[in-house]
Amino acid sequence: MIADELGIHASTVSRVLNSVDADASKWAAAETAQRIRELAKERGYHPNVYAANLRTARSNLVGVIVPRLQDYVLATVYEGIEEAAIENGLSTFVTNSLDRDENRRARTAMMLERRVGGLIFGDAHLNDPFLDEIAEQGIPFVLVSRHTGTHVSVTGNDYAGGRLVGEHLLSIGRRNVAILAGLAFTSTSRDRTRGVIDVFREANIEIPVQRIVHSAFDAAGGRAAADELLRSGPYPDAIFATNDFAAIGALGSLRDHRLTVPNDVVLVGYNDTPLAAELPVPLSTVRSPMHQMGRRALELLADRMAGRSVDSESLEPELIVRASSLVGPVKIC
Repeated sequence: MIADELGIHASTVSRVLNSVDADASKWAAAETAQRIRELAKERGYHPNVYAANLRTARSNLVGVIVPRLQDYVLATVYEGIEEAAIENGLSTFVTNSLDRDENRRARTAMMLERRVGGLIFGDAHLNDPFLDEIAEQGIPFVLVSRHTGTHVSVTGNDYAGGRLVGEHLLSIGRRNVAILAGLAFTSTSRDRTRGVIDVFREANIEIPVQRIVHSAFDAAGGRAAADELLRSGPYPDAIFATNDFAAIGALGSLRDHRLTVPNDVVLVGYNDTPLAAELPVPLSTVRSPMHQMGRRALELLADRMAGRSVDSESLEPELIVRASSLVGPVKIC
């Protein structure tokens, strides 16, 4: 116990560590406060800001943390969250973490200082100790879009979506598949990739590990990953990008390598963003229930805030087949 190690009363330690601002001079001398904080850091202690808030007031405000709100998928999820919040008499505000741990911790602390009644995380990482810490403090929260551990989440069934892609590619005779897998620390990347791999494995076809490239879920990441694949050769006969924007980046790379879609290389994305249908070669993709994910995440959080028990939900995707995976002389413009 920190108080025992330093020979300080427990209430002094608690007051210093739970101070909202950095100035704890009203509770202890500056040197003492510094010693308390340094030892707390060594012991991995994190102040329970939520418990302190319970002693004052818990609001109807919901904090939402996403990697990047400029991302179309996350913006659509947030629209669903906000819509359901209004219906449930709650208010929301959103901030970006950029998928960086230090940002997530700082943004969460800021939200708790504002006495939010609950949190929605859209930036969960696999094997995420931060979320375990939040759960230990008894803070109501729900994950959306991504899942990890046993924490309550609302996601699309990404594994099923990956399987839909795998079955489609096999049905059109494509066997030499490459995957632009997205960010390795996300459940979306892992589950969508695993779905395709499992379908091919069941057909006695192994997708080589060198055909699976991780990159950002955006056009620049997709282009870089596709360039890497196409440089290493031989060319795949199909590319599955676990995000539509990564698929758009891959489309540019294929064009630069003078490969046609779908005759040379079939291309399939994920999420069915509005741009997918309007590309020069309309993109086959998996439609993800983004807006509904947001709505259900808020509704489950409202139940948790009211003390009711809830379970995770996985919403079913739908395969949308367009020109990028149909046989025919479709040429990239």
